[in-house]
Amino acid sequence: MTKTALAIHGGCGVMAKQDLSEADWAAARVDLYRSLLAGWAVLQSGGSALDAVQAAVVVMEDSPHFNAGHGAALNTDGEHELEASIMDGRTLETGAVTLAKCIRNPVNAARRVMEKGDAVLLGGSAADDFARVEGINIVDQSYFRTDKRVNALAAMKAHASAGTVVEASESEKHGTVGAVALDAAGHLAAATSTGGYNNKPAGRIGDTPIAGAGTYARDGACAVSGTGKGEFFIRYTVGHEVASRIRYLDETVEQSSVKVIMEELGSHNIGAGLVAVGADGSIAAPYNTAGMFRGWVTTEGRFFVATHEEVYAL
Repeated sequence: MTKTALAIHGGCGVMAKQDLSEADWAAARVDLYRSLLAGWAVLQSGGSALDAVQAAVVVMEDSPHFNAGHGAALNTDGEHELEASIMDGRTLETGAVTLAKCIRNPVNAARRVMEKGDAVLLGGSAADDFARVEGINIVDQSYFRTDKRVNALAAMKAHASAGTVVEASESEKHGTVGAVALDAAGHLAAATSTGGYNNKPAGRIGDTPIAGAGTYARDGACAVSGTGKGEFFIRYTVGHEVASRIRYLDETVEQSSVKVIMEELGSHNIGAGLVAVGADGSIAAPYNTAGMFRGWVTTEGRFFVATHEEVYAL
C-alpha cells in the first residue's frame, strides 16, 4: 500500500496583506482546511485519488473566497462563464466543461463528462444542458455573484479605460482552485475549476479545461493543477511539461515545478503558480506572486495551509 498525499490551491492572485483584515484571511484559511478535510477523508477511507480531488474542489467551488463556482469572476458582459476539468492518472481519462453558465459545481460536470466517455470537453449551452440531463445541480447566474467580483470587474474596466491593465493587482485579474492527490493504490489524479479572469472577453477559454495545460495527472510521474495567466499555461502545456521533466530528466516534483513556474513562465512577467504531488507523495507548491491560497496533507498525515509566506501547521 502506498502512502497517501493531497495538495490544493485557491489561486495565486492573493492580495497584499493589508487589503483584507486578518479575519478575512483566517476565513479563507478555514475553507482551505475544509477542502483538505474533504479530500483527506476520501483517501483515509481507502477512496480513489479521483474522488478525493473532486471532493476537495467542490468545497472551494462553494466558498466565496475563491474564483470558482460561488464567487467566480465576471467577463466583459458581466456574466459568469465557468470552466473545470478532472483527470485520472491511472488511465489518462479526462473530462472538462467550459463556458458553462449555470452549473453550481463545474467539477462534478467534468467528472460526469469523463465517465460518459462520449467527449473530453463540452462547452457553452451544451455543457449546461448535459449537466441538467445528468441531474447535476443547476443554479441561476446570481448564485455565483459576490460583491468582491463585482468590484474587481469595475476595477479592471477602469484599468482598461485608463490603459493601466498591466498595473492591476493579481487579485483584480484572476484566480483558480485545484487539487491533486495520491491514493493508497498508488494512483494520481488532478482537478481544477475557475471563473477565468475578471473582465475576460466573452467566450474566452483558459487553461483550466485543457488536459496537459492547467490540469494533468499521470501515474508514476505526478499530478498537477495550475493557476495564473492561462494563455501561457496553454502555450507551455504546463502540467504535461512538469510531468515530462520528471519522467525524462529524472527531476523531483519540486525541481520540475519550480523550473516551470519560476524560470519558464517567470520570464514572461506573469502571475503563475501550481500544486503538484509525485508518485512518492512528495508535494510542491511554487508561485511567483505575492501569495497563493494553498494547503497540503503530507504522507505522515500532517495538515498545512497558507496564503502568503507564513505556513500554518494544523
